Amino acid sequence: MSRVDAGELAGIRARHPEAVAEAAARRPRRTGLLGDHGRLMIVAADHPARGAFAAGGRPLAMANRPDLLERLCLALSRPGVDGVLATADILDDLLLLGALDGKVVMGSMNRGGLAGAAFELDDRFTGHRARDLARLGFDAGKLLLRIDYGDPASLDTLAAAARAVDEMAEHRLPVFVEPFICHRRGGVLRHDLGAEAVSRSLAVASGLGGTSAYTWLKVPVTEDPGEMRAVLETSTLPAVLLGGDTGPDPDRAFGQWRDALRLPTVQGLVAGRSLLYPADGDVAGAVDTAVGLL
Repeated sequence: MSRVDAGELAGIRARHPEAVAEAAARRPRRTGLLGDHGRLMIVAADHPARGAFAAGGRPLAMANRPDLLERLCLALSRPGVDGVLATADILDDLLLLGALDGKVVMGSMNRGGLAGAAFELDDRFTGHRARDLARLGFDAGKLLLRIDYGDPASLDTLAAAARAVDEMAEHRLPVFVEPFICHRRGGVLRHDLGAEAVSRSLAVASGLGGTSAYTWLKVPVTEDPGEMRAVLETSTLPAVLLGGDTGPDPDRAFGQWRDALRLPTVQGLVAGRSLLYPADGDVAGAVDTAVGLL
C-alpha cells in the first residue's frame, strides 16, 4: 500500500480548502452505476462517523485515518472495484489523493445515530444532503433506516428518510436504502435478520417517498441464507448485497454472498470492514475474492 501523508493533507486543507471542490470539479466521471461486467462492486468506509472503529479484531482499527485511506486507495485500485461509500471527510481526502477518478462515489447521508447512544434510533441526517452530492458531482447516496417498533424515535428517522428519498429523486440521483427491523437487548441495539423481519424492512423501505424511481435497496444476508430468494421477492427495486462482517469463517460468508448474488434483483455487492481489514491482512486478496463473486 502506498503511504498517505496526513500532514500533507492537513496542510492542503489549512491553506487551500477550495482544493476539495476543485478536485471534485475535475474528477473524471463515468456514465451509469453498473460496471463493465454489468454489476456494482462498492467498498464501504462510513463507519467512523458513527464512532464505530472496530475491525479485524482491533477495537480502534478504523480510528487510524492514514491507514484507512491507504487501504481504501489499494481497494479502489483493484480491477472490478467500481467505487466507494463514505462520509464527506473521507471522500474529501480521497478526492485530494486522486483516488476517485472514474469511480462511483456514494455519499453517506445519515450518521447522527451514534453507535451505542441512547438516541441511536433518532438517526439524524448529519452527513451529505442531496444538494451536496449534486454539487460535488457524486453519483449516489446511502441512508440507513433502523426501525424499532417499540421506540418512537424510529418514526422521526422514517419521516426524514422519506424526505431524503424525495430530494434525491429531485436531483435524479440514486439513493441506496439500508433497512433493518431491530430491537434493544440488554441495552444494545440488535438487528433482526430473520426472513420475516428483513422482508418487512424491505417493504417499508420500498414505499418511502413520492417515487421509488431512484431507490435501490441494500440488503443483508438473512440468518438462513436459503430464504434469501423469498425475501428479495418482497420488492422489484434493484438491490445490492450488504457484505457484513465475515466472522471467523470468511469462506462460508463468501459462499453465502455468492449464492445471494445469483438472485434476479441483486445487482452487486457493498462490503467494508471484511475487505479492508481481512484476518490475514491481505486487502488486495480479499477485494479480488469479492470481485470474483460477481
